[in-house]
Amino acid sequence: MRTLALLILGWVAGCSGFLPGVNEPASFIPPTIVPGQGFTVKTAPTATATSLPEPARPTSTPVCTDILSFLEDVTIQDGTAAQPGGLLDKRWRVENTGTCNWNGRYRLKLVSGPLMGANVEQALYPARGGTQFEIRIIFHAPQEAGIHRSAWQAYNPEGEAFGDPFYIEVIVEVPAP
Repeated sequence: MRTLALLILGWVAGCSGFLPGVNEPASFIPPTIVPGQGFTVKTAPTATATSLPEPARPTSTPVCTDILSFLEDVTIQDGTAAQPGGLLDKRWRVENTGTCNWNGRYRLKLVSGPLMGANVEQALYPARGGTQFEIRIIFHAPQEAGIHRSAWQAYNPEGEAFGDPFYIEVIVEVPAP
């Protein structure tokens, strides 16, 4: 009877699906090294202070400076007598002493005093840094007697005033009746 019990036990074990090598859990098997074909382990090179490349630095356009320097009155000196309503052809000699080159976006604007028939904003003569030139505005003397001063200044494309302000100053004399 013992033999029969062992047979039954073997049969039950066989039916349970236990087969050596089939149902065993997977395990790691290292690779086989073939003689004569060794392998090398490559490592990343180590960096030293002398082998590091210089980091790229962003380049930018250098900032320029806007400066207008008043040099002299070319026509109509300060305190010149003018007739009421008379035509005034005023010219100033100035210099672009900054590093910005002025283009058509640069303006002249009235900063104080009467317009005296001129537009409140004028184009500024395009000029490279270091260039001298004349600014010309046509005015009309006021009808009222007295000292009249109209002051002007340059403005960059960002709307910021810069440089020396310059002006026209006339004395209007009204004839006695």
